[in-house]
Formats: sequence, C-alpha cells, structure tokens
Amino acid sequence: MAVVDLDLYRVFYTVARCGSLTKAADELFISQPAVSQAIKSLETQLGTPLFNRNRKGMELTAQGGELVFRDVEKAVKLLSGVEDKLAELKESATGTLRIGASASIFQYVLSSKIVEFRNLYPQVKIELISDVSPKIIEYLKADRCDIGFLNMPVPEDESILVGEPVQILHDVFVVGKAYEDLVGVEFSLGDLQQYPLLLMKENTAARHSFENFCHNFGMHITPSVEVDSWDFMKQLVTYGMGIGCIPREYILKRLAAGAVFELKVDPALPSRSISMALPKDGAMQFALRAFINLFKKQPYGTEESEGTETEQE
Repeated sequence: MAVVDLDLYRVFYTVARCGSLTKAADELFISQPAVSQAIKSLETQLGTPLFNRNRKGMELTAQGGELVFRDVEKAVKLLSGVEDKLAELKESATGTLRIGASASIFQYVLSSKIVEFRNLYPQVKIELISDVSPKIIEYLKADRCDIGFLNMPVPEDESILVGEPVQILHDVFVVGKAYEDLVGVEFSLGDLQQYPLLLMKENTAARHSFENFCHNFGMHITPSVEVDSWDFMKQLVTYGMGIGCIPREYILKRLAAGAVFELKVDPALPSRSISMALPKDGAMQFALRAFINLFKKQPYGTEESEGTETEQE
C-alpha cells in the first residue's frame, strides 16, 4: 500500500484554490519552488497531470485535477476541523510543566515567556526548578523536569538533546558616573587591573568564561569584589564601586538611561549562549510543545529587571 503524503495534497488543494503558485506559497509560508516541486511529486505519484500551466496561472486538468479536487477538498476540510478541535485544547490544557534553569535565566530570559504561557494556558501548573546548569542536566536525566535552559557550553551527554541558542549573551565592562572619564579610552585586559574590578563569584558560567578567556592570554586577574547577583553588581557599578563585567543584554536599560557606560576593551570577551535542552526519550506533552513554540515566534529577547534573585549558573 502506497504511503499517502497529506502535505502534498494540502499543497495541491491550496494551489487549486488560489490558481497561482506564488499565492499558494504565500499562504502556506513556503517557497514557490517548494510548491512547484510538491505538485510535480504528486503528479508523479498519481501518474497524471493535475494542472495546466498558462498565462492566467494554474488551472485544473479535466482528466486529473478536476477528478480528485472534490475528494481532496473534503479531506482537507476534515483535517482542518480536527486541527481546530486540537487548538481548542489550549483553553483547557492541564497537567504540570516543569522548567529548570538558573535564577538569572529565569529572571532575564524566561520570565516573560512564562507569563505569556500562563495567560494562554491557565490550567497548566508551572513548576520552576532553579539550580546550576549541571544540576539541571541531572534533573532532565532523572525525569525531575521536562525542559531545561543551560548556560553553554556543557559537556556532551547522550541522554539529553540540546537545541539552538534561545539567547546570546555578550559580556562587557561597564562603569558608573564616578568613572565616566574612562569612557572612550581603549583598554587592554591588563589595564583593567589598575581599577577595582567586580566579577561574579567563582563556579558560575560568567566567571568561568572570563577566566578561560584571560587564561588564553596567559593572564590571571583577581577581582576586587565578587558578587552573587547581577542586580547587586549593577547597583555597585552605578554607585561607583568600580568596573563591572556583565552581559550587555542584562543592563540595556541603564546603558540607555546613561546610568552606566560601556568601556572599550580590546580584545572583547567572547559571546556566550543559553540553550534549551530536553530529555532524549522524554514524552512531548501538549503543554511542553506549546511552551517551546513560544521561542520559535521570538527566539531572542532579554528583560532587564530590578529583582534581587541570587545568581546561579
């Protein structure tokens, strides 16, 4: 028995209804060559031409296209009805969605997505599991959370699937108005040691990234102050405590307001990323798929808030 490719019939139906490859491509959100190839594949599969291609567009052939169109139309409408019923589940979806991430990722990357998800699916219970990335990996493997967000890089693990980045972070050096005279001056990494330097505490992703970068240049830079939250670092920098190293994405509001200033440091620190991770053999429940889809609509986006979360990476 031949396998029926429903997508080919859906493309056929859309082209027949639109009378144009271009219009069908726009409606289906695929390229025109992809539409054309789908029609050719279906014609090959059925062994008969389905369309006459002329200046006016695409017309159904009498011996092929017109014969199958009505049956295809009924099938497509039936499938659309099923999809509509499934879409209605979003108002009554239940269960629990367990999300694992560090406190900073929850605060700066996930908070708006979680609020959006709650507004769409109010019946789903959301459980937030805050811990460092290695722990989140263990929770994924032990079925203690459904989805995790990790500070990259992480060691390869065959038990989890790590996706594309959901957020890129660019660590920069910033100062408050007390050090405004340094703005515009180009510094080397070594020059930073002349001033009080604020870094995240040891055993965080940000600190590891900074130290590994310095190590590549044969340097070891000891901070004057170690902090455990980005918000506390922002406050100390704003009040003139020294030079802070913080992701630009986490301090955009203060930069725009002129409360802090970015320094020119050459070479610049490498970018970091936050990626989504799933258990390799985990069940893809409706609520989990819906949460993942929120990131497909708007992949990158951070929010600078003024909370007091303790930093865990």
